[in-house]
Amino acid sequence: MSELTFEQMLEDSIKTIHAGEVVEGTVIDVKSDEIVLNIGYKSDGILTKNEYTNDSSVDLRDVVKVGDTMEVKVLKVNDGEGQVVLTYKRLAADRGNKRIEEAYNNKEVLKATVAQVLEGGLSVVVDEVRIFIPASLVSDTYEKDLSKYAGQEIEFVISEYNPKRRRYIGDRRQLVAAQKAELQKELFARIHEGDIVEGVVKNVTDFGAFVDLGGADGLLHISEMSWGRVEHPKKVFKVGDKLKVLIKEISGNKIALSLKFDDANPWKDAASKYAVGNVVTGKVARMTDFGAFIELEPGVDALLHVSQIAKEHIEKPADVLSVGEEVTAKVVDFNEDDKKISLSIKAMFAPEPAEEEEDADADVVPVDIDAVIAAQEEDEQ
Repeated sequence: MSELTFEQMLEDSIKTIHAGEVVEGTVIDVKSDEIVLNIGYKSDGILTKNEYTNDSSVDLRDVVKVGDTMEVKVLKVNDGEGQVVLTYKRLAADRGNKRIEEAYNNKEVLKATVAQVLEGGLSVVVDEVRIFIPASLVSDTYEKDLSKYAGQEIEFVISEYNPKRRRYIGDRRQLVAAQKAELQKELFARIHEGDIVEGVVKNVTDFGAFVDLGGADGLLHISEMSWGRVEHPKKVFKVGDKLKVLIKEISGNKIALSLKFDDANPWKDAASKYAVGNVVTGKVARMTDFGAFIELEPGVDALLHVSQIAKEHIEKPADVLSVGEEVTAKVVDFNEDDKKISLSIKAMFAPEPAEEEEDADADVVPVDIDAVIAAQEEDEQ
């Protein structure tokens, strides 16, 4: 039997490899765009940056050092120059595909950082597998601008898995909806009518403001923003404002809020402040043809009928008064139940001698407040 030469024995001791095989190698050299590995083969393996990662900005010297071991897949046994061509990212993608498949089958919640904000949605990468989350599946409400998600870590589930077409679709919306439903359930179990809670203004409209209570939104109607008059909600609140609000009513999943707290109710001691016969001062808040409404304090308006503005005949209040003007008058009627007050400037003047024999109340013209209020509302409509 002939003896094997040293070269033959050396060659027999070196393993054979084939394309597609997964091998382990030790890093023996690193450049910015290339890694050289000893894979126990007669030739070293070459791993280029393109086959290491999809991130073109990476310097391989920052992520790998000599002596590191890593598993790679063989792309070519011989590149024409006797070197073995390796890939790391494709092996990672293969394993990533398996990972995504398992997550899809198990409905597992995945977590990843948003790699790109695209026109139609978000792109994330899990174990080298790129997953697309359409804009319609990003949240439970439509968001036109998705830029706030750039670089943000988000959770999602895989709603579509198609490796043949490399189509992997993520869904964040169902998680957001489920989380909100749980928070809503907890909120409604905790709150009651009459409670004072904290919230954050989420949206401001012409008719009110929606306040996020941490699980559900409550409506703070313009009529509940103050005991006084509010010209427009946007002049009082802005998105992001923190508020302490009163839960006025809970109806199903709707919550009505108020800032009209009882301890600040201006009608609380109005009976003594605005008793009939008292002389009071206020400012003209608004006018109609039949009279002027005088704001005595925020939340307390009184009617100064046109017949009670002066001793002489006045056609309409605007002939002698202007909005914002301060007036002093006597309270001639107070109705606490209906929260209505009538004033008279005319009653401030002493009666003429010839009038002394007349009824003491002759200078006060009876006013049907309900009728004039109704008329005012009809005019405003």
